[in-house]
Parts: sequence; C-alpha cells; structure tokens
Amino acid sequence: MTSHLDAHEYAAPMASGPSGPLQGLRIIDVTHALAGPFAAMFLADMGADVIKVEPPTGEMTRFGGPWTRDDEVKAYSGGYAIRNRNKRSICLDLTKDEDRETFLQLVETADGLIENLRAGVLDRLGVGWEVCHARNPRLVYAAIRGFGDPRNAPSPYAEWPAYDLIAQAMGGVVASTGEDEANVMKVGPPIGDTVPGLMTALGLLAALHRTKETGQGQFLDIAMVDAMMTMSEASQMMYTYMGRPMRPMGNAVDGTSPYNVYPTADGHAVIATPTEKHWRLLCELIGREDLKTDERTSKNRARLRNRPVVDEAIMSWASTKTTAEVVQALGNVVPVGPVYGPEQWVHDPHVAAREMLVRVDHDHHRPTVMLNCPIKFSDDPAGIYRGVPVLDQHGDEIRAELAERRAEQA
Repeated sequence: MTSHLDAHEYAAPMASGPSGPLQGLRIIDVTHALAGPFAAMFLADMGADVIKVEPPTGEMTRFGGPWTRDDEVKAYSGGYAIRNRNKRSICLDLTKDEDRETFLQLVETADGLIENLRAGVLDRLGVGWEVCHARNPRLVYAAIRGFGDPRNAPSPYAEWPAYDLIAQAMGGVVASTGEDEANVMKVGPPIGDTVPGLMTALGLLAALHRTKETGQGQFLDIAMVDAMMTMSEASQMMYTYMGRPMRPMGNAVDGTSPYNVYPTADGHAVIATPTEKHWRLLCELIGREDLKTDERTSKNRARLRNRPVVDEAIMSWASTKTTAEVVQALGNVVPVGPVYGPEQWVHDPHVAAREMLVRVDHDHHRPTVMLNCPIKFSDDPAGIYRGVPVLDQHGDEIRAELAERRAEQA
C-alpha cells in the first residue's frame, strides 16, 4: 500500500528548466501566508522569473512547519514549500537604506510586483506603489488585501485583518454551504485565499497586456471578500430572480435530483442526472426501472419534492458496491465520480496522464510530492522546474545581475 513516504515514486519528475509562456517576464514577490505566494506561484510555474523578497526573519510561513521527520535543517516548511517553488529568494531589510535602494533597483528591472501586506506597510517603508511607479513607470503593481486598497475603492474595513474564514463568511460562501441554514460551514480548501490569488494573477497579466499598448503600468488590487462574492454568483442570481439566496443543502443542489454524494462499500461516490435521459439510464443501470414511471420520481420536479425516496434508492444500490464498481457501472453513461483525496490521486490514471503530481527533490530531506500547474500549453509547457529556495539563496546572484545592469548603463 502506497504511503505519503513513497508517493514520490509514482509522481512525474520536475522539468529540466522553465518553458512556460511567461519566460522573459520578471515579477517581484513581496508576499506572505497564502494568497500572495499562490498568485506568484502560478506566474512562476508558467515561466516567469519570480523573485521572492523576504525579510531577515524569512516569510511568515517559512519556519512554521510542518516538516518531514528527516529534516534536521528546517530551511523551509511544507506550507512555504508548496507555494514558493520555482522562485528565487533574496533577503532584504527594507528598514535599511541600502536594502531599500537594492529593492528599488530590482523594481526597475521588473514587469510586475505582487504584495499582500496590510494596507500602508510598504508605503511606510518607502517602497509603496507611488515610489515604485516613479522608478519604473511600466511596472504593474498588484495588491491583495482582505477588503481592498483605499487607492481604488476605500472600504470602511480597509484596516481590518482578514483570513480565509473571514473572506468566505463575508463573501457569501459560508451562508450557502452546510447541511441546512442552522448548520452552515466553510468550504474545506482555503478558497478565501487561493481564489483571490488566481484573480490577482489574471488581473496582473491583463494589466501587462495593456502596458504593451500604453507604455504605462498601473495599480490593481483584489479584495479577498470581493473575490468570494464573485464565487457566490449563483446565490446572488437566485436572490435577484427568486427573492432568496442559495440555501445550504448539504451535497445536493437546488434544481436537480439526484445530485449528491452517496456512500459505497469502501468510500463515497458522487452521482448526478442533469437530464431526464440520464435519470432513465441510471434507473436501468441500478436495476430500478420502476422509478422511471413512479409518479414520485418520473420527472425532475417530482424528484426534487421526494429527494429521500430518490436518495434511498441510489444508496441501497451503491452501498453494496465498492467505489470502483460504482464508477465502472455508471462511467461514461451517467455523470459519476469517486470521492478522492491525495491518497487516491497517487494511483489514478487521469492524474498520471495529466502529470498533476510532481516529485520535488530537496537537499536536506526526502523527496516530496507537489501539485503541478493545471494549465496545459501545447507549445510552452508550464510546470515545476526549480525546487524551493532557502532564505536568500539567490541574493548574491540577483545583486550581481543588478550590478551588471548598472555597469551597462554607466
């Protein structure tokens, strides 16, 4: 049985070097935690030269764990590693004039900058948007905040700290998730961070496209709460058209039955019938053709009123079979899928074919497995080609590049 200790044996190797479509682009990454590093990670995966600027103490997640058991060096945690691969690290103390000047020289060479510090932090250090723009008018500066940046749209909550849970709650996600209205829940993965990160990467690339035409960079900001509101668009639609927002319904949805997670003999599978044709096929495949003519289940509207009848019929069938048997019986006929976690990804043929798991080697502990870039390009493959930097690993290299540039300009 495969464990997390040997899962790397089933993962694809790292690429030999950058080959994504963003080669030649330079991004300064002044981020911490999740949303900002995640945004910059995607750009690095697609070939951009992402330079991680860290304080002398390191980015806040660098030394926070978890660690592999054999890691005696502890140069970076698992949380830091998965979001900061493919990047180069330079350590700069922005409270010092010399390092602040080095940072601004780096800005002069960059196409974009991403930061997700509290509003005003980089301004007080003397390296905020206005200063950076003066040094490099073509720079696109992207900021991720809980409630946005006052430059674009002042929020009364601009100074509030925000995390994934806050964004999900205020952005409508929690209110529409859970078993019922008395038992709401957040979404498991931290989408309050990752989705704003993705939107930041998208916005930055859009602004860079505009810069090609105008020669001028610009400031853009993403509010985590705004991003979650965007993800709750179905709830807003229902409120606008029906006078009520989307209500929590467990794993079901408002308009279709069946559409649910069903227990199997060894796990769970999801089954959905978006059309009446799918429903009739499902009835045949599970040996319940009587449900095609039963007035409680013959049409979707009736099935919505009689969900317990529908779900009980499917559970009675699925619970006697393994997840693999359920998927084998319905696959390519009725929408079906196994409920997976990382332990199942290791051996799934789709995951292998798409090379979504990559073995990353480390100098001071065992190999680990990271999720690959999900964006597949025909001519410029994106992916993981460089491991995780130790603090200031590329500091001398980057300073030498800046010195060479100054010499060429002299």
